Formats: sequence, structure tokens, C-alpha cells
Amino acid sequence: MGRGPVQLRRIDNKINRQVTFSKRRAGLLKKAHEISVLCDAEVALIVFNAKGKLFEYSTDSCMDRILERYEQYSYAERQLVQSDHESQGNWSLEYTKLKSKVDILQKNQRHYMGQDLESLSIKELQNLEQQLDTALKHIRTRKNQLMYDSISELQKKEKALQEQNNQLMKKLKEKEKVLAQQGHLVPQSEGQNSPPFMLSQPLSSLNVGGSYQERGTGCGEEGGRRQARTNNPIPTWMLSRE
Repeated sequence: MGRGPVQLRRIDNKINRQVTFSKRRAGLLKKAHEISVLCDAEVALIVFNAKGKLFEYSTDSCMDRILERYEQYSYAERQLVQSDHESQGNWSLEYTKLKSKVDILQKNQRHYMGQDLESLSIKELQNLEQQLDTALKHIRTRKNQLMYDSISELQKKEKALQEQNNQLMKKLKEKEKVLAQQGHLVPQSEGQNSPPFMLSQPLSSLNVGGSYQERGTGCGEEGGRRQARTNNPIPTWMLSRE
């Protein structure tokens, strides 16, 4: 039959207890050595017997270095756990403070809106009225400042547009003046280019035989001569009859 499970309890017999300790200690040290070799692990084993005798095992005999690493790790772990507890406590305290501040702000907001005023005394109401008056003054001052800045900006834009308009009008007048001067120079240049022998007014046509026709129609000699002198530039001696 197979071996049943052994009940773990303290061995009452002193000799048997000592023998069991020696066997189990040797097996424990063997297992520690095997795990250090097979798994490339750093192992430190410390065992004290009932009489206080020390039995130890460490990888490559570096017990001090392994214990130092253990102390550093355990210290960092303790600090982390402690900081977590402290942070949790701080967060709880901070949450309480912030919640109370939020409650106060909400209460003041309701008072500023004219709500929940039944619980306020006369002094508190007067203080609230003074705060509202002060806030209203600040609001009006800020509004007036913004309006003044807006008007100043519009005035600056108006001045800039007026200056731009004046410059455009000045350029337009100069251009019109130049065009007018060019219009006066064109007829003078045409008169200078015309031939010198052309007259501004045509001469009256010669009417040499006019006097004879007038005399043939019954007009007098004197009348014909007078009309010949007035209408023809030919000398009178050329018109006299032989």
C-alpha cells in the first residue's frame, strides 16, 4: 500500500526531532544549491535550530551582498507602502477641504442670485448688498473702458480713411491738371506744324467783270466804280475805260 500523508506537527521525541532536523536541513540546503545553479538565481538561506545554532547557505558565498539587496528592497517597499497610506490619507483630507469649499461657493452663488436669503441676518444682508454694489461698479467701469477703447479705435480708423481719401483727391487733381495741360498743348503743336503759306482766312474772290455787268444792266458809271472799289482789291486805273 502507498504511504499516506504525514501530519505535520511538532515531534515530541527530542532525539527524533534532532534527526529530522538534520535530514531536512541537508535536503533544504541541497534544494537551495540546485535552484541557484539551474535557474541562475541568487539564494540566501538562514536557519537557526532550537538551540540557536546558525546554519546558512548563499550563492557564491555572497551573503552580505544579498542581505544588502534585501534591506534596500524591503526599505523601498516599506516606503512605498507608507507613502501609499499617507497619500490616501492626504487625498481624503484634500477631498474634505475641497468639498467644503465647493459648498461655500455654491451657497454664496445662491445668495448672489437672491436665493436662500431667509437664513441671513441684517448684517449679512448689508454685507451682501455692499458686495453686489462693489461688483456692479467694477462691471460698469470695465464696460465703459471697453466702450471707450472701441470708440478710440473707430476714430483712428476714421482718421486713417480720411487721410487716405485726401491723398486720393490730391492725386486725382494732379492728374486732371496734367491732362488739362496736355489738352492746351495739342492745338498749339498743330498750328506750328501747318504750312506757312496758308492763311487763317481765305481771300475774297476776284470779280473783274462784275463792274461791266452792272454797267450793262443800267447802273451808273459812278455806282459801278464805287462798287468795284469796295468789292475788288484791283486798282481803279485797271478798271477805267479807254
